[in-house]
Amino acid sequence: MLAISVFALLSLGSPCLAWEWGKSGKWNHKQRTTCHGGESTIEYTTISGFFQQDDPSTDSSSFDYAEVNYGLIERPYLTDNEFDPKGEKTQWERFAYYVNTLNLESDKNTQYKVLFMARHGEGYHNAAESYYGTPAWNCYWGPLEGNGTSVWRDALLTEAGFAQCTKANNFWKNALAVEKIPAPQAYYSSPLIRSATTANLTFNGLDLPADRPFVPIVKEFLREGISMRTCDLRSNKTYIQSLLPAFTFEEGFTENDELWRGYEGETSEAQRKRTKIFLDDVFSNDDSTWVSITSHSGQIRENLRILNHIEFRLSTGQAIPALIKAVNNRRVEPVTTTIQSFVPEATCSSPPITSISGQGCVCSSAASTAVFASATPTATPA
Repeated sequence: MLAISVFALLSLGSPCLAWEWGKSGKWNHKQRTTCHGGESTIEYTTISGFFQQDDPSTDSSSFDYAEVNYGLIERPYLTDNEFDPKGEKTQWERFAYYVNTLNLESDKNTQYKVLFMARHGEGYHNAAESYYGTPAWNCYWGPLEGNGTSVWRDALLTEAGFAQCTKANNFWKNALAVEKIPAPQAYYSSPLIRSATTANLTFNGLDLPADRPFVPIVKEFLREGISMRTCDLRSNKTYIQSLLPAFTFEEGFTENDELWRGYEGETSEAQRKRTKIFLDDVFSNDDSTWVSITSHSGQIRENLRILNHIEFRLSTGQAIPALIKAVNNRRVEPVTTTIQSFVPEATCSSPPITSISGQGCVCSSAASTAVFASATPTATPA
C-alpha cells in the first residue's frame, strides 16, 4: 500500500527534459533572483517511502545503517519495467535509475538530490561528556581545553571513533562493489577535525569511478552548533590543510575561526539560518545528484528540519540518507526578520550541582555562575 501511495505522489507525467541524465541541475544567479530583485526561496521536501530512516516506526536509538544496506527499502519503482524488466538489477541500481528519471523529467524549477548525511565518529569530547555527565560537561569541563589527560579542543577521534570510520569504509567498499550504490558525485565536510577525519577515513582508498573522485570541500557552515565549549572551536586553515592535504576549501574560508567566541553561544535560529544557507548553496551551485555530507548531530538535526524530514537522532558514526525534492520559488518576496545570533552562556568555577534545561547551570554555593557579555540582534533574511 505504501508503494502504491508513493507511486501516485511521484507520477512522472509527460517528460520536460529539464536536466541531463545523472545530474540534478543547478540554479544560476538569474534563476535565484525574484521579479522584485530579491533572492528566491528554495522549498525542500523529503520524499518518504524509500529509506527506513524516514519511517516513523524505525527506532533511531538501535538502528545501524551498515546492517541494512544504508536503510534503502526493498520495493518496486515506476521505472522498473523500463530499466529492469528481467529483475536482474540491484535495489540501488533501480533506485538510481528512478531518481535520475525524476530529474530528467522535472521542470526547470525542480530538482532531486540524494543526500548521504553522516555523523562523525566518536571524539574525545563525546567520551568526556559521557564520563563527566552532561551538566558537568556543559557548565565546567567543556569550556576547558582538556583535563590533563585528554584534549577536546577541536576534538580528535578516539579509538572507538576510528573503529567506526573503519566500519564505514568497509560498508562503502562492499556497497559499491556488490550493491552498486551510486558513489557520491560531491563531498562536503565540516571544518572540525573529527568530521573531516571521518570523511577521509570513510571514503579514502575506495575504488571510486574515475569521474567521481574523493575531493571533499570544507564548508564553514557545516560545523556543529557553536557553543562556548572548545570542541566547537575549529583549528586554523593551515593546520587542516597539513592534516588533510587532499581536502579543498570553499571560497572565502578564513585562516582562523571567526565564528567561535568562547563567551557566547549560537542561538538555534542562527544555526538554522546558516544551515539553510549551506543547503541553498549546494542546491543552487552543485548539479550533483548524489551528495555526501559529513558533519555533526546538531548540524544534521537542522538539515532534517529544513528538509522537512522526520526527526532521526544519530549516534556517533551513524548515517542517514534522504531523497530530497527542491523547488525554486522565484516569485516569493523574501522577508527580513531580526534574530539574535549569539547569547551569553554561563559556567561554574567548579563542577556544578546539576543543570536545568532552559535555565542553565546550577552551581554549588562556592562556585557562582559567571554570565558574560550580551548578544546584539542582527537583521538577516528569513
